[in-house]
Amino acid sequence: MAEHLPPEALDEWTRAACAELGLSPDDVDIALVLDLARDVAHGVARPAAPLTAFLAGLAAGRDGDAAAAISRVTALAKGWNA
Repeated sequence: MAEHLPPEALDEWTRAACAELGLSPDDVDIALVLDLARDVAHGVARPAAPLTAFLAGLAAGRDGDAAAAISRVTALAKGWNA
């Protein structure tokens, strides 16, 4: 398993995963999702990052607004103090 992927490998993976899931890669803001994962990993806990990305994806699917869902949980993570 590669620890560091070059940007083009992440783009390739995104296109392949989107094709498998019937999604458009144009609807994926990779930087926004990675920033979410970083903020949650640092502000909450590393294992919370993929879980939160999944939860934001569920909310985005329900509400149709990924940026808003990500913004809300990013703000929550930045202020988290459990």
